[in-house]
Amino acid sequence: MKRRMMAALYYGIGDVRYEETDVPEIGPGEILVKVGAALTCGTDIKTYKRGHPLLIKNTPAPFGHEYAGIVEEVGEGVTQFEPGMRVVATNSAPCGHCFFCKRGRPNLCPSLKESLVNGAFAEYIRVPAPVVRWNTHQIPDTLSFQDAALTEPLACVAHGIEESGIQLGDTVAIIGAGPIGQMMIMLAKKAGASTVIVSDLAELRRDMARRSGADIVIDPSREDPVDRVKSETGGYGADVVIEAVGLRVTWEQAVNMTRDAGTTVLFGGAAAGTRFEVDTTRFHYGQLTLKGVFHLTPKHVEQALRLIIAGDIKTDVLISHQMPLSEINRALEMMSRGESMKIAIIP
Repeated sequence: MKRRMMAALYYGIGDVRYEETDVPEIGPGEILVKVGAALTCGTDIKTYKRGHPLLIKNTPAPFGHEYAGIVEEVGEGVTQFEPGMRVVATNSAPCGHCFFCKRGRPNLCPSLKESLVNGAFAEYIRVPAPVVRWNTHQIPDTLSFQDAALTEPLACVAHGIEESGIQLGDTVAIIGAGPIGQMMIMLAKKAGASTVIVSDLAELRRDMARRSGADIVIDPSREDPVDRVKSETGGYGADVVIEAVGLRVTWEQAVNMTRDAGTTVLFGGAAAGTRFEVDTTRFHYGQLTLKGVFHLTPKHVEQALRLIIAGDIKTDVLISHQMPLSEINRALEMMSRGESMKIAIIP
């Protein structure tokens, strides 16, 4: 007889239900984790509001992908983990031997789609073999599950900051002060930025940006963020601009507030089919660098976990609420309205 558990299941746009379902069964190389805490994230909100072709292929579907917990069972061949270990894992892993993996871009590995982990908003979650091999780590007893669950999004941010090429003394502008934007602020400062300028519509997030280390905070409903960034930089624009929203208007703002020979990091994922415009004269003669940055690599996962363990990340800024699993819909609605940062869901 199959074991049962409570979980949040995704039935469709705006339709997530808290109900009983089967505990996942694991195979060779896999582990079953009893979830200690799972975090809401921007991708969850996008999925909740408009669906997600990669994460949700059939419904009802497990939901949520930022998590940490205790190993409940290990599959055949698993030697590095055992029941009772406290672990954190990511939501995907590369194969390690394809075209992109061999060229140092494991975040573009086609196998990521095959190893996707979904279902953290539940009592138990199955971790696929590639994720066990590449992106699962034991965590110390001193680290809370909810703080450890920040590893996956922080790893993505570490990747983005590395690609940005921030230099000592740079002025960095960040559009979007959600949890990802807050982590961008923290790591931009650690990378050497002397001034960080942040733009966000939500008052809560602007306040949190100051706590994260932002030097200048902009309310784009009251002033033009491009004009403000230029006025703060002698008319030139920021050395590095990071877009962490995922809208056409903010992608274009990001390019326009970047100085000549500067770098724009387009980090926020826009809806499929979105197009944006760039002034080719300025792009060419201004020698702009535009970078799309996606996901994480095993190296960045290790970096992120070390930063969290060392206490270098202000986790109290990133996680503003804690709720039981039964209140998952309330949590998703709060975050989508900008009334919270990440919310820790406790099964």
